Amino acid sequence: MAMTRKRALIAGIGIAIFAVFLGWRLVRPMNIFVVSEHFERPIDTSSTSMPTDALRAGTCGACHGEIYAEWKTSIHSQAWTDPYFRVDWKFDESQQVCKNCHIPLDRQQEDRVLGFRDTEKLEPILAGNPDFDPKLQHEGVTCAACHFKDGKILGTHGDLDAPHPVEKLSDPNAICLRCHIVQGARWDTFYRYPPCGTAAEIEADAGRWQGRSGELAVRNVSELGCVQCHMPVVERALVEGGRVRQARRHLWRGGHDPAMVKQGLDIQFAEIVAGADRRAFALTLTNVGAAHYLPTGTPDRHLTVRLRVLDRDGQTLEEENHFLKRTTMWRPFIVDLWDTRLPRGKPRSYRIEFPAAGKPAPAAVEATVRYHLLDEARRARIGYDNTEPIAYEVFRSRIALQRAQ
Repeated sequence: MAMTRKRALIAGIGIAIFAVFLGWRLVRPMNIFVVSEHFERPIDTSSTSMPTDALRAGTCGACHGEIYAEWKTSIHSQAWTDPYFRVDWKFDESQQVCKNCHIPLDRQQEDRVLGFRDTEKLEPILAGNPDFDPKLQHEGVTCAACHFKDGKILGTHGDLDAPHPVEKLSDPNAICLRCHIVQGARWDTFYRYPPCGTAAEIEADAGRWQGRSGELAVRNVSELGCVQCHMPVVERALVEGGRVRQARRHLWRGGHDPAMVKQGLDIQFAEIVAGADRRAFALTLTNVGAAHYLPTGTPDRHLTVRLRVLDRDGQTLEEENHFLKRTTMWRPFIVDLWDTRLPRGKPRSYRIEFPAAGKPAPAAVEATVRYHLLDEARRARIGYDNTEPIAYEVFRSRIALQRAQ
């Protein structure tokens, strides 16, 4: 009897400890990525004697006018001022680490990072930054964020005789990795890379890796293809009056650009064989333009597919709806539940089937595909009152039906 009571007591204590642990997991601050040494601090510019004015994009644009004009249209230039980011960042308690990608230069930040109070490096020790420049801050991911390192200007064409000596980049894709992938091995984080990371998906699609997104080290930077896709090749002079040669456009178009998304998708909508007295239509989507999944980025981004059978007045008779998205359980543990996004080169079909004759008679079939930058539930939760649409149409086709003979 005493032994039974002892076992019951031990089991009760174990259950109580586990219940407390689960409770803590439900309320604890949730860190969804590991803070890598690559972006735990802003980029150090103290190694250069250049004044802050020289680091501003406008200064670069005085000579590199076309590149500057392109950068101004990019999301990179809005990395700090974008209204959604500002609301989302504030909702997530304005974490300092987010600044290291959205305003990556030390002179863009009001404070200097002296050290960290925690091993996770999410509680930095800060002190006022005498070199802080608010104008530079509002440039977001500015020119120097990619082209300045260890006191040197970097470029794809090295030129030590230029007005400012330029050291040749070994591989431009390596620059993307600072913010778009980091390595880590924490068991309780969703990302092994920041929310915009995509390199894990590229590696997986290439068949070089299988497993949970992010649990990898990039094997070959040159195979990622970041700049090859998001910075199209162009023949032009880098400076006015300079030699015309191969360069790249500084656009970085992605999910915010409907033309870029449409370019990445092949969409076919046609009738398929169905049973007797029935008709069926299939919508087939294939990711033909992105090495990573489509869509990618934060889990809020997704595609929706809507298939409808319409009567002659345009009223819906039958309807099918599908979501192409990453679905995640966040608490008490972060678990990827399922992922219905499009990997590269693997067609996905959705069908709608209906009686060939009916009352009222079907008159048309319609397919619509929309790209969503933000989940509506998330938008409402963080209180983002968007002035621009958070979704847009990438495909619509309506096929008129001839009555069955």
